[in-house]
Amino acid sequence: MPPTLASLVHHSALKLTVRAGEDRLDVPVRWAHVSELADPVPYMEGGELLLITALKLDAEDPEAMHRYVKRLAGAGVVGLGFAVGVNYDEIPEALVEAARREDLPLLEVPRRTPFLAISKAVSAAIAADQYRAVTAGFAAQRELTRRALSDGPEGLLAALAAQVDGWAALYDASGAVVAAAPEWAGRRAARLTADVRRLRERPAPASSVVGGAENAEPAENADRVELHSLGTSRRPRSALAVGTAAALGTAERYAVHSAIALLTLTTERSRSLHAAGQRIDAAVLRMLLAGEPDHARAVAGDLYGGLLDAPFRMIVAEPASASAARAHAGAAAHAGAARTKPPAADPGGNPLDVLAEVVESAASRSGEAVLVVPEGERLVVLATDQGAAVAACVEYAAALESRRPAPQPTPGQDEEELVVGLSAPSGPIAASAAYKQAEQALSVARRRGRVCVEHEQLATGSVVPLLADDAVRAFADGLLRALRDHDATGRGDLVASLRAWLSRHGQWDAAAADLGVHRHTLRYRMRRVEEILGRSLDDPDVRMELWLALKATTAD
Repeated sequence: MPPTLASLVHHSALKLTVRAGEDRLDVPVRWAHVSELADPVPYMEGGELLLITALKLDAEDPEAMHRYVKRLAGAGVVGLGFAVGVNYDEIPEALVEAARREDLPLLEVPRRTPFLAISKAVSAAIAADQYRAVTAGFAAQRELTRRALSDGPEGLLAALAAQVDGWAALYDASGAVVAAAPEWAGRRAARLTADVRRLRERPAPASSVVGGAENAEPAENADRVELHSLGTSRRPRSALAVGTAAALGTAERYAVHSAIALLTLTTERSRSLHAAGQRIDAAVLRMLLAGEPDHARAVAGDLYGGLLDAPFRMIVAEPASASAARAHAGAAAHAGAARTKPPAADPGGNPLDVLAEVVESAASRSGEAVLVVPEGERLVVLATDQGAAVAACVEYAAALESRRPAPQPTPGQDEEELVVGLSAPSGPIAASAAYKQAEQALSVARRRGRVCVEHEQLATGSVVPLLADDAVRAFADGLLRALRDHDATGRGDLVASLRAWLSRHGQWDAAAADLGVHRHTLRYRMRRVEEILGRSLDDPDVRMELWLALKATTAD
């Protein structure tokens, strides 16, 4: 249970005394907040215990206190804590009376009880409640997994219905009820066929909260039903319905998410073993990217060995063009000469399929576990850091890049068939960040005309090469054009003076010495720069843009 005003009053260390609202102490407290503002309502979300000393309040004015308390109650503040012995020796009667009129709980906080102690008590209670919910969720996940393995979808639904204290049903692609638990839920679930069909029209994963059919009796239509699509393809193959009397709590939400993952795997068993394996990979990857490594480990079991516990690298690859894959056969053979022996690549084959086979073959020979997930025109690989699979991927990409014609076309042109991005070493809890790193590296590889870029390489070297972009250069030329036009008339050397002044961080004497002019001359030139550009050099953003423009126009 979350903390309540009653639990805080009964906290022996806080010594709180109830002065008003005694019959409303069972209200949950979302947070304890300290504010001495005369009107803190704009900063309230509802559910807070507000702690004050009345530093800026006329707490003895009945009208002012009535307006103050009424606004707090209207904003959803669940209680007011007043510290005595700070600005007032006791709570003013005007505030007590206002709290009683609005039925807002008013707690007297003794001088020896700091507000921080109350905040810590609330925070600890909330953390304990969340821990209990998470622990219950993990227990539910284990029970659902056990029932799914022993009794199939029917057993899983029965366990899920018990966990959420409601009912659960499984639908096929047509919206027909396949199984339901308890038995009476089948009739209730059948009324949602139209809603399931509408859900199927949305890209997976999709979910919605719905009611029953319009002709259902009110008593049967009073529950809250969540619909979730199941399956790894874009078009859902089935759906799960969960009906409860109220919104799901944290533990119940964990149970539903676990059921979705398990049912997703169960409904795909009819496919070939390879396809089923790919869907397991995809489900585990989604859990990792959703920040649920414990669920991913539970679903994966021993399938990936220690892959989900050891540092790993995330690899994201995409085809760079739709042209024929002539270079892949030679690149695969070159990579195999070093330490791996990839399969022969069909000149007309899919480059992502070739890369997947290179990685999986290297992992198989070294006894490593690897997770390979095709996602349409993208391949996602999760492999052990410093392992054979990552090395094979890097070597394959290097071999492919070495076979391309020189000089390479302008970055951004899709002349190569494959672009690969590698994340930095990461762990399960940061899988989403690793995926983003791999995507960033992939984007940089495409822009630079590279086959493979590692995210760790992005933080090395200088930012200046990143300015070698046509759009950046066009911006730089436009920004500096007026100054260059001025210099072309022989009326001064404003561009060089600006460069020297910026390079010396605005130090007049040092910059003037570099230019061989008097500092007053340099000051005059900088004033002319401001007049011509219509911008102030006192603005750090302006100085930054001008400096980058100067670097961009001289970058190779």
